[in-house]
Amino acid sequence: MNISICITTLNEEDSIGRLLDSLLAQPKKPDQIIIVDGGSEDKTVEIIRHYQKREGRIKLLVEKCSRARGRNLGVEIAKSEIILMTDAGCVASPYWIKNIISPFDNAGVDVVAGFYRMTGSHPVKKAMSVFLGTRPKDFDVSFLPSTRSIAFTKKIWEKVGGFPEGAERTAEDTVFNYKLIKNGAKISRMKNAIVEWGMPGSIKDFRSKIYEYAKGDAKSKIWIFPGKGFASHNIKALFVLFRYLAGFSLLVLSFEFPYLLAYLLFFFFLYLIYAFRKIYLEFRDYRVAVWGPILQIVSDLGVMGGFVSGIINR
Repeated sequence: MNISICITTLNEEDSIGRLLDSLLAQPKKPDQIIIVDGGSEDKTVEIIRHYQKREGRIKLLVEKCSRARGRNLGVEIAKSEIILMTDAGCVASPYWIKNIISPFDNAGVDVVAGFYRMTGSHPVKKAMSVFLGTRPKDFDVSFLPSTRSIAFTKKIWEKVGGFPEGAERTAEDTVFNYKLIKNGAKISRMKNAIVEWGMPGSIKDFRSKIYEYAKGDAKSKIWIFPGKGFASHNIKALFVLFRYLAGFSLLVLSFEFPYLLAYLLFFFFLYLIYAFRKIYLEFRDYRVAVWGPILQIVSDLGVMGGFVSGIINR
């Protein structure tokens, strides 16, 4: 089975080497590793070219473009029928390739969704993982593929029209998944096809990532995702926005009816307890859980800001 791995990069000098090392060390070797760089201004391209000198399977295309366009260019260049994707910032587990392609031995499989394990030893990074990713216990038949760990046939990519291009797209894999489901793609899920994904380096970066996700979801115009119902991203963003609008309304009314301020403070306290408990139940560690209330508020601000920006600018 011939396979091509397609990767997009942009200013990834700190991570691209670890990813390439993990891919080149796989027992199952890829036939190609295609990297489309979107115009890095650091040493990313220099590092990739260094790897090219000793590994001819690495192909590099430097073209200033959106991430979605970069993904499509990589697939277009690929010579194989089976396409694997992961992202800079990830590190593939030793048997990632072998595990993620194994379902293609069964006729009819169009897409394989692998898993991504969130890494970070500091308590705040552990707490971030609850907001940013999918926990192992939630990896089930409803899990949707992520471009951090995905494999698909070139045929299904062509059928759905590839990834949605355009500078406005920041959630291209969400739209890609939507088109896969609408076109009846057969999706297999492999929990042991793991890549490690590092958490943001700061709370500011955490908020920025949440903001961009929410902005991309709003621009996608997908309100009800098949199989997700009220758990769809844009519906959840609306709930967050209404929650804070209700709180602001109570605050304004409390100037006229002071007793409402006590209700507002009580509900806000319960919300912080909820955020603490959510993290504590995941890690059973108070040092991690204490970051829950802080990250909950930061996440909410990111979601609301990104959602509103996406609605206005789509």
